[in-house]
Amino acid sequence: MTAEAGGGPPLGDRFSEFVAGIHARRTLVGIVGMGYVGLPLALEKVRAGFKVLGFDHNPARVQTLREGRSYIDDVRDADLTAPVEAGSLIPTGDFDRLADPDVILICVPTPLTITKDPDLSHILHVTGLIARHLRPGQLISLESTTYPGTTEELILPLLSGGGLKVGVDFFLAFSPERIDPGNRSYQTRNSPKIVAGVTPACLEAARLFYSQTIERVIPVSSPRVAELVKVFENTYRAVNIALVNELALLCDRMGLDVWEIVEAAGTKPFGIQTFHPGPGVGGHCIPIDPHYLTWKAREYGFHTRFIELASEVNESMPAFVKEKVQRAMNDRYRSLAGSRILVLGVAYKRDIADARESPALKVMRLLEDAGAEVAYHDPLIPELEGKYYGGRPLRSVTLDEGELKRADCVVILTDHSSYDPAWIAAHASLIVDTRNITGSLPREAGPAERRCRIVKL
Repeated sequence: MTAEAGGGPPLGDRFSEFVAGIHARRTLVGIVGMGYVGLPLALEKVRAGFKVLGFDHNPARVQTLREGRSYIDDVRDADLTAPVEAGSLIPTGDFDRLADPDVILICVPTPLTITKDPDLSHILHVTGLIARHLRPGQLISLESTTYPGTTEELILPLLSGGGLKVGVDFFLAFSPERIDPGNRSYQTRNSPKIVAGVTPACLEAARLFYSQTIERVIPVSSPRVAELVKVFENTYRAVNIALVNELALLCDRMGLDVWEIVEAAGTKPFGIQTFHPGPGVGGHCIPIDPHYLTWKAREYGFHTRFIELASEVNESMPAFVKEKVQRAMNDRYRSLAGSRILVLGVAYKRDIADARESPALKVMRLLEDAGAEVAYHDPLIPELEGKYYGGRPLRSVTLDEGELKRADCVVILTDHSSYDPAWIAAHASLIVDTRNITGSLPREAGPAERRCRIVKL
């Protein structure tokens, strides 16, 4: 084999066989974790002509996929039916089949422990299973967000333990996911893909594989670089959200409208990117990824003060929202204790059915702890389990005139596009709006006989 990556040495016979399989579409792809990352990725591979084994530990998930039904927002049932029926996408919980795929993509969660340290148990468990079945010629690529060093310090030793040599017998890469649930402009295929390999052969194998289904693949020099790129991307967002949240806290003290200030500043055509305040940050990435970076920084004796401060600001927002509701109620000579609070939206962002790490859940619990009776409506999340929500199990109520009139205060925590602010204001008596969906309405809205006071973040 004479093909080279970046002018390096010959890449070897295993690489030659890998390339031939890719071009002939003989390559079998295995994806571990059929969630928000893995499932859309699997469908992209199927559309490009690859056969995919979709691994998941959750039997209910596997069965749902076998029936051609989707459980995530960005994948329709119609997208699943044909590939499942044709056998192009094979959902399975049989991890003994990990020897079958030529490419294995690891797309499992990387949460935080209760002390906000990285929890890599899912990655390590899956890597151990792969190592047990690892065979020559396989490409293993980690897509899960993690701290710099994970691929080479943790995964590589596990995979090399059986005697196979990386870059010669098997290939190892890191290529972080860039999924933005609900984004209609950027999806798997047209989101640029960062790729790094442990060796030049690993990098070239991963670059070749991903370029079959993704429009722009961007190689970087090492897995550590790619791992840091990923956590930096979401840390950047977390820090800027924290800045505008801190501005909201200041504007509250100064009696100024933070939304007017942010929108006016956003008209500057250079040097500023608009971020909006809110009740906190949610989802799997922004509340979590900065902690992976700060944790790793301690190994080098470095204190990431700015990043940690940003996390503190963002984590303080649910308490500020609860305080805002309490003040609004006090202005009506009402106490939170014994009042009925209707929360609109529990998803962490608009128009998606995902409440992971949602600040709405924290706000609701704080309101309940203050003695309020809390109900919620979310058109996409019909129920909240008690263990997930941190309180009693709840079901979404019907959003009608009666429910709005019955509430002592309506708290808007997610700006779903289905919410009509004028209609809500016509039937509610008090609104605390943390997303500015009532921005075009006067602070006193609704019919003359039932004026509604609107309080913004």
